[in-house]
Order: sequence, then C-alpha cells, then structure tokens
Amino acid sequence: MTNKRPFGLPTVRLIVIAAVAGMLAGAVAVYVRNMGSGNGEGPLLAQSSGACEGAVEKVKSVSEFSRGQVAAMVAAQPPRPLDLTFKGPDGQDLKTADFAGKTVLLNLWATWCGPCREEMPALNALQKEMGGEDFEVVAVNIDTGDDEKPKAFLAEYGIDKLGYYRDSSMGVFNALKKEGLAFGLPVTLVMDEKGCLISAMNGPAAWDSPDAKALITAAKGP
Repeated sequence: MTNKRPFGLPTVRLIVIAAVAGMLAGAVAVYVRNMGSGNGEGPLLAQSSGACEGAVEKVKSVSEFSRGQVAAMVAAQPPRPLDLTFKGPDGQDLKTADFAGKTVLLNLWATWCGPCREEMPALNALQKEMGGEDFEVVAVNIDTGDDEKPKAFLAEYGIDKLGYYRDSSMGVFNALKKEGLAFGLPVTLVMDEKGCLISAMNGPAAWDSPDAKALITAAKGP
C-alpha cells in the first residue's frame, strides 16, 4: 500500500467514503443513453452498433470484483463506446479512442479536491505495478487556468508514473455529469481495450489495494 498521503489522512477514511459511495451506488445502475460523442459539442455516448457486445461478459466479471475498497464501482448497463477529449502530455489533443488496445482506468481529479489528492499516490502506485502495453491509469486533471498548480502538486508528492493529462475547460467532467456518470470529484471510469465503458465510480478508493488490483485484472481479461 502507498504510505505517503498528501493530507496525512488515514487509509480508513478512504474505505469509509468508498463504502458509503458503494451503498449509494448500489441503489442505482450506471445507465447510458443512445447518444454520440464529444465534450459538450454533442452527445457523449455513441450507439453501440454491436461494438461492445463482447464487453457484456467482461462487465459481469468486473462486477464480481466490485467489492471491498472498490465497492462503489457500478456496472455500465449496457457497455457502450465512450468518446471523451482532453490534452496529452505534450499538449496534443487526445480522445479515449487513442487508447485503443489498452484497458483504461480514467480518473478525473483536481488540486482543490481533497479526496482526489488523497488517492493520487495510490493511482501512481497502481500504474507503476500494473501499467504497460495492455493497461494504463489515465488521470485527467481538470484545474482551470495554467499548469502550475497541478504540476507542482505532482512533483511535490512524487507522482511520477502517471502521464500528464489535462482538461482546463472542465468539458470532460461536464460531459460526464450531463450523462449522469459524474456527481463530483474524483470520478473514475473503467474502459476496455475497445473503448467501451465497463463501470464507473464516484468518490475515492485505495487504488493500490488488493481489491483494486483484482478488479483491474478482471477488466483486462484473459
């Protein structure tokens, strides 16, 4: 487990928050509409057209591992292609489609969000241990303004394994909020190698925990 925590908060706080979020999430499913793509320029979720039929079994598998410290993960019903845009490490425009071939844990965070700051070292540890050609933690910072604050935070707390992804317009968050997938920060999505939404979580989690690693292993599949 990651020991360094930006606010010195105990891991149990994350567990309690995640557990509460899990109980709330258990009352609702992540439903997505038959809609198209873009951050605020149009519909977010494209019609599947069969593109995500193969993800149905993966959703079931991942759901079995949505427990413990990742109990707030809620299955996408049905899984559908997800199209979001943000900036890459060199300031280039990226889409979720650019990560085709990788299972992706997409996390939205901001420096002003306490729970986000608390879970960033664990996300860094998850990327360090499991990141590679078939999996990546894509942590997208949504601070408005320039890069000074997010880069200073990452440097101060040794977040050195995550790529630097940004959306200073907050368009990616607003698009997810419009679709009922984001209610606050942090918000985390799991997408398969075809860009299909598998599950979503609102609230923090201990991403370097055995529960989280088991969920990611299930998402990656055989």
